[in-house]
Order: sequence, then C-alpha cells, then structure tokens
Amino acid sequence: MKTKLLLSAIATMITGCDDNSTTDTDKQVSSSKASYLQNLENDNNISYDEVINTRGAYITSMCYTKTEDKTEGTVSNPCYSCHTKGKIPNYYNDTNLQEEYNFPAKVATNPFSNLFKDRSTLVSKIADNDILEYVRESNYFNKSGDIALAKDLPEDWQGYKPDCYFNFDDDGFDKDMNDDHTLWRAFRYYPFLGTFWPTNGSTDDVLIRLDEVFSQDNNGNFNVEVYKINLSIVEALVKQKDIVLENSVDESIYGVDLNQNGGLDISNKVAISTYDKMSYIGMAKQHLSEQKIHLALGLFPENTEFLHSVRYIDWDDTSNHIGMSKRMKELRYAKKYAWSTYSEIERAANSELKEALANGTGEALIANFRGDYEHGLKNQISWVYQGFIEDKEGILRPQTHEETIGCMGCHSHLGATTDSTFAFARKFEGTLKEQNDYGWNHWSQKGLSGIKEPLVEYRNYGEQYEYSFYLQNNHSGNEFRNNDEVKDKFFDDNGSVKAAMIEKLHDDISLLLFPSKERALELNKGYKAMVEEQSYIYGRDANIKPMENVYNDIEEGQITGIENVIVR
Repeated sequence: MKTKLLLSAIATMITGCDDNSTTDTDKQVSSSKASYLQNLENDNNISYDEVINTRGAYITSMCYTKTEDKTEGTVSNPCYSCHTKGKIPNYYNDTNLQEEYNFPAKVATNPFSNLFKDRSTLVSKIADNDILEYVRESNYFNKSGDIALAKDLPEDWQGYKPDCYFNFDDDGFDKDMNDDHTLWRAFRYYPFLGTFWPTNGSTDDVLIRLDEVFSQDNNGNFNVEVYKINLSIVEALVKQKDIVLENSVDESIYGVDLNQNGGLDISNKVAISTYDKMSYIGMAKQHLSEQKIHLALGLFPENTEFLHSVRYIDWDDTSNHIGMSKRMKELRYAKKYAWSTYSEIERAANSELKEALANGTGEALIANFRGDYEHGLKNQISWVYQGFIEDKEGILRPQTHEETIGCMGCHSHLGATTDSTFAFARKFEGTLKEQNDYGWNHWSQKGLSGIKEPLVEYRNYGEQYEYSFYLQNNHSGNEFRNNDEVKDKFFDDNGSVKAAMIEKLHDDISLLLFPSKERALELNKGYKAMVEEQSYIYGRDANIKPMENVYNDIEEGQITGIENVIVR
C-alpha cells in the first residue's frame, strides 16, 4: 500500500491544482484592470479565475502516451527524460512513473481533446506565404518599437511586466533603447528531449537575470565584469562542477579564491572543491556575509529570474534551414522569490506521501498551488511562474489561472529538474566567442547547426550520446511517436536506428532537431488554428491529425510495460 500511495502522490504533485485552489491575497481588482481582463474574456471566450476543464490543468498531455505498441511488439520509453531520480538537492525520485501511469482519479480520463482533433481542413486553407507572413510579424514589439505588453497591461498590474528588448551585444547581454543593460543575459543550451525540439513544433530561447546586487562592485556601482563572474559562480553552483571563466581573473581584486588553490592569484575557473569556502564577488559578497542572499550547491540565489519565449518556426531560404520567428506563441517568466534550505526542499519532496497517508483512504490528493494569474503560481520550493500567450488575434495576453496551472506540472518536483528549472543546467560551456559552443549568446546570434551531440552519464547505462540514446529507447523523435519525418530519417523499415545517421548526429544535432520546410509550415498552421480557437486548456500540441498513440482513459494501476528503468 505504501508503494501505491507513493506512486499516486508522485503523480499528484506534478499535475496541478485543486478545483478549490486559493490565491495568496484577496486583492481588490481596480476598474481599469477589471475592464482589461473582462475585454479579454469576452473577446476570447476564456475565464481568468474559473477552472473550466477541471481535469485538464493537472497533468501534461505527453503523460497519456501509449508506451506499448502491440502491433510492432515494442515498448517505448520517453518517460525517463522527466521521471528520474533527482540529483541532490532535488530529493524527488519519480522513476516509478516509468513503470506505472498511476494517475489520481480526477485525471484518469484524458482531458486534452485537442490531441484527437483533425485540423487537416483548416490547415489546408492557410497558404504558405500567409503563415510565413504571420510568424514574421512581431507581437512582442509594437510599431513604435516599444514592448507591446508593457504598454497594454494596466498600470496597476502587479505581476511581471516584460522588460527585455531582445537586443543582445556580443556577450549575450540585453540592452534597452538607451543602450543600458537590462541585466537579462541569453544563453545557448542543449534543447531538452522530445517536445522542445523544433522538429516537434516550436523554437524557443531562455534568458537569465540575477538580482541587481550581483552586477555591482564593492561600492555598489554597476560592473559588467563583476556580473559575468557572478554568473559563472552561479553556473558552477547549479551544475555542481568546475566552470571555466570567460576571461582570466585577478582574484586579489575581489578577495575571493575562485580556483580554490588556497591563495589569491590569477584564476581561469570557478572551482567547487571546497564548497564551504565559495563566495560571490562584489556587493553580492557583502550581502552573502550578511545573509541577505545565500549560496548552495545545486541552487540559484534569491531573486534569480528566467524569461522563456516559445515561438513559431521561421524558414531561411538562404541557409535552407529553420530560424526563430519574431512572433511569440508564449512568453514564460519565473522568479525565485525566497530561499529554501536543503532540509526544507527535502520536506517538500516528502510532503506528498505524508498527505496521501494522512488521507486515510489511499486516494491521492490533488496539489494546490498558491497564487493567481496576475502574480503567478508558486511551487513548494520558492519559485513563482507566470505567463503570456496569444489571444485569438495573435496579440500576447496574460495566461488565465488554469492556463498557468498547466505550467506547474513540469516545474514542481520532477526528478529531471535542477532547482525547478531545465535549461540552465544544460547550458553550453564554450567560453570563446568564435567557437560554435560559446555559451553566452542568443540563438539569433548563433544557432544550433554544427553542435556536437552531448554525452551524458546514466546511473545504470553509463555514458551515452543523449539524443541517440533517446531515439533508441523511444523509437521516435517525440513522446507521441507521430513524427514521421524523424522516423524516416533515423529508422529503417524494421524500426532499427540507422547507424550511419547516428554517426552523423554525433557531429551535428540539427540533423535531428530541425524539421523540413514543409513540416515547419504545417506545424505553424496547426498551432495557428488552435490560437483562433483559444483552446489551450485542451492541449497546446501542434498536431494536425488526431493522435493515435494516446490513451483516452487510464485504468487504475495500469502499467506502461517498461521494464528497464533509466536513471540519469
């Protein structure tokens, strides 16, 4: 019974929010804000407070995938990419979900009806030139070059207001219209397995911003070199490994032994060998000593922010491959609003089981996430998540409460996350700008072409090429196994991977990650049809034809058929 409860509790925590979830504060909505939201509700047939598709917010659409193909006699395992044993201080271990679906009763019936829609007719009516024109028009900037949402949101909007100009210098730093640093910095990373590969429908980018104190010298003045070094220190902490610095640093200037060799000399790396002696530099060092901010392996400091834009797929005829569209599908924002210690994080990871046991009936409880659509929703370890998404006219609007809950499943106690996040732990580590793997650039400055496949260590399989390993274990390029283009390119008629293509993949991951022009435009059209429906709560996957490898209903205790659990 305890094992059963643990599995159910694990499924519960990653799935979302109870129908009766509450907000942190009972705030009085101003007339201007109320009018703004009312217009959005009327124009898009949505509700900002009501949970309409009761079950739909609780679990990701990919988790309803049929892992067994009885016709071909194969079992696919896309589950390990998310459901694994976390690296401390991620105390979450949800490897059980590779073996059993075990959803709470409220989410046993698949709520993502968009997976089963046939949009072929709608897509056929959209011309290639029309969809290209659409994705090449920015919905982030207005015609005056201002950030549209910053202008459109009510003055008393208390949540995040977009303030990134996507105007990057050679170091990946964003500059505003006055050429001043916004402190946002773009970084390049290995796209996470499956859904977020462009071949499955979207391009995206991620930016990080540390609290302002990390960019200040000892006198409180802005210093870009101080900010660079502190970003590298954070990278070493989060990845729990030594990180090579962009430039050699005279440690005596900052009074910090970055390379951990026992003295203050010229350092070219941040070392973590004697973790208890690590420190930030500049004003952040003083704040650390005063315990206004904190430092720990595997964790970001307080007030770390991330900005994540999800975009359509553009096409460049000159280079004959994809590019990032100007138009955004979504703009996602996250902030670490407080500090959680290791013990607090461990208690949060164990709290689900305790709640299930306290329930007495053995039935898993649906988790509550504090917050609302305006301030964002909070997970249990001090992160808040908020987002914006296209309205039916393609203009970015705040996500509803229910749409925001859809973000929480992936950012709440998955074994695969690092302090609730995905991308930064996968950041490229090249430090020379002329190198293809330079880490501190935006994708618009340097893309994915020619990037070598990453090698990763699995606890029970040893070192493996990450993307090749995924193909071999999932037998496809996405969770739903409906990406025929990847199948035709990387698998033979018997379903075995093509050795020659795998060898090429080792040298250039874009061979797998990039779709053809035809597929890119089709996926754009499929998503555009969903935008016009405003049906995000029923699934955001850019499918055109109904999914076949997806369950309508999950039975109690249903197993996946996966016997060889994979642990990162």
